[in-house]
Amino acid sequence: MKNDGQLSRRQILAAAGFIGLATLTGCGSGGDGEDTKDLSKKRDGAMKNYRAGQQFKATEPLTFTVLHNDNPVYPSKKSWLFWKELTRRTGVTLDATPVPLSDYEKKRSLLIGAGDAPLLIPKTYPGAETAFVSSGAILPVSEYTDLMPNFQEKVKRWNLQPEVDSLRQSDGRYYLLPGLHEKVRQQYSLSFRTDVLTKHGLALPATWDEVYTTLKALREEYPDRYPFTDRWSTNTPFPAGALFQYLGQAHGVRAGWSYLNTTWDAQAEQFVFTGATDAFRQVVEYLRKLVAEKLMDPESFTQTDEEAVKKLLGEKSFAISANAQELVQNYRYNLQRQVKGATIEMIPVPLGPAGPVVMGGGRLENGMMISSKALERDDFVALMQFVDWLWYSDAGQEFCKWGVEKITFTRSGAGYRLKPGISLMGSDPDAPKDLQKDFGFFNGVFTYGGSWALVSSSFSPDEKKFTDAMAARKELPTDPPHPLRAEEQEQATLWDTPLKDHVTQNALRFVLGKRPLSEWDDYVKELKAKNMDRYIELHNQAYERFKKENA
Repeated sequence: MKNDGQLSRRQILAAAGFIGLATLTGCGSGGDGEDTKDLSKKRDGAMKNYRAGQQFKATEPLTFTVLHNDNPVYPSKKSWLFWKELTRRTGVTLDATPVPLSDYEKKRSLLIGAGDAPLLIPKTYPGAETAFVSSGAILPVSEYTDLMPNFQEKVKRWNLQPEVDSLRQSDGRYYLLPGLHEKVRQQYSLSFRTDVLTKHGLALPATWDEVYTTLKALREEYPDRYPFTDRWSTNTPFPAGALFQYLGQAHGVRAGWSYLNTTWDAQAEQFVFTGATDAFRQVVEYLRKLVAEKLMDPESFTQTDEEAVKKLLGEKSFAISANAQELVQNYRYNLQRQVKGATIEMIPVPLGPAGPVVMGGGRLENGMMISSKALERDDFVALMQFVDWLWYSDAGQEFCKWGVEKITFTRSGAGYRLKPGISLMGSDPDAPKDLQKDFGFFNGVFTYGGSWALVSSSFSPDEKKFTDAMAARKELPTDPPHPLRAEEQEQATLWDTPLKDHVTQNALRFVLGKRPLSEWDDYVKELKAKNMDRYIELHNQAYERFKKENA
């Protein structure tokens, strides 16, 4: 199953860009008058001089409704310490509407469409808010960020203005408060059975060429097995989505989970269609070579995660995609129980033609929509202050992640240590209590983004080693602004999915040899027949228009 961080990177640039506007606007700067109402009568419960770094405490008891994405791993409980302590600290009671994780996006759309959405609508990925803009159902939050000093401070200190501005719609405003990261967090890469490599005098590969050489050597030693089998191919629009993503990154192109139909060609100074680029073709060709030479299990693109892991644990394969949590809690833990002396390690993303880079735009995460009904309330200012404290202040983020000092955690230098008897994601299998299940902390609805110190505070030694290596790489720039007008967005949406589906289906056919790579030009012609050129023309027209209007 994909985790929250990954999903955010996959969809991070789905919204149209809008860089170069004035700095974050405060209330009263709206363009149509609908959002410029006097807020002096909407300050019930608000703090008079609320500022960054200050504990928010409502001056009277308040209740705000919130849509709660109910994770089956830690289903919501009214008894959670999170709810009680939040009210004690802030004077705010959250009235949560729980929605199953599997049904969240559909239910969210239905509630917003019917006008029944709670005030706070978290767990919304950049781009998903666009569908609700024209109806006026959600608040243009960019007009009210002067009420959010912690948000503003982090955007400024971490130089996140271009990324945040990329969320602006064609009216110049943005409607989503994104999660903010100080640094890009890479989570997925390839892992290898290091004991097997050592046995045969092989080193961990550092490049994709070396990955090929290593897999070839393993195949020669074990001719009856596929050295590499993979996962994350079911319940996802892009089979082997993690592999395609980090292999694509090595080629400087978005693929797999992070795939977008548009790619900025800096040399040509225009957008091009991702699935027709040379870089994307090279990704496909590389995987085709692995499958054709029996270095990679062809079932990697259709099997369940359980089937892929079972092959690894059964020593039918020696390499598999990983993230730090799966590496430690699944692969390593179970390998050590089943295979004497087995060791496994996740390597930094192997280098490819693009060099030591990470994709741009990865410092925003899923975030918050606010119902436009909030503006009608007398406690609107307090609501914005509360959102700012809980989701964007250092203290609020620490509370959401680790809980209450001396009850759920203690400080260890600059870090955190869970209290004895409390486990987090299997950190202590024998502990009677779980930080998520029993206390409600480390909940994906409230816990995302933050300083590198906080984000990395829960890393295992493996994850810290991996992320430190990846953090040293250069972040590619975000795409230039190209906000689509409402009618353009509607047309682009009609073309986007069929084009993306054709790319996905044919990438898989090429990789598995069901379609020869000699038919690549035919495949591109098929994309043209599905309006590829007109789709890209829309985005380039939007880019040229913005450039002209903001020259």
